[in-house]
Amino acid sequence: MEKVIINSYEDFEKLVGHQIGVSDWIEIPQERINQFADATLDHQWIHVDTERAKVESPYKSTIVHGYLTLSLLPHLWNQIIEVNNLKMMVNYGMDKMRFGQAVLSGQRVRLVADLQSLVNLRGVAKAEIKFSIEIEGAKKKALEGVATFLYYFN
Repeated sequence: MEKVIINSYEDFEKLVGHQIGVSDWIEIPQERINQFADATLDHQWIHVDTERAKVESPYKSTIVHGYLTLSLLPHLWNQIIEVNNLKMMVNYGMDKMRFGQAVLSGQRVRLVADLQSLVNLRGVAKAEIKFSIEIEGAKKKALEGVATFLYYFN
């Protein structure tokens, strides 16, 4: 799918109520899980101990940290959309976020994003993006929610 290009508030407005796009699949290998554990000081065995997970985990594998899955949102979002003519963009909030299914080490995920609403706050575009992070081959989503971004156009 081709990246959506936004150059103004009016460009954004045309997308309200529509799917913005779908990212490429990205694999989450054990190495990335271990790096995330180091960065966040979250070394729970279910994430990092591959041998113990094979035996004791109901998944028979290590699983990706939920927050690692969430942290991929900006990377995946940038594959879908390019917003130009900005002074800055601010992550404003997350709402109705739910983890639906664990992502196993080595699985691939992608982002599906819809523009739920857009409000003009005295020249600042407040965009509410309904997002889901899907797991390749799985029926349940890894993560769903609404991300709110503030876009300060020039």
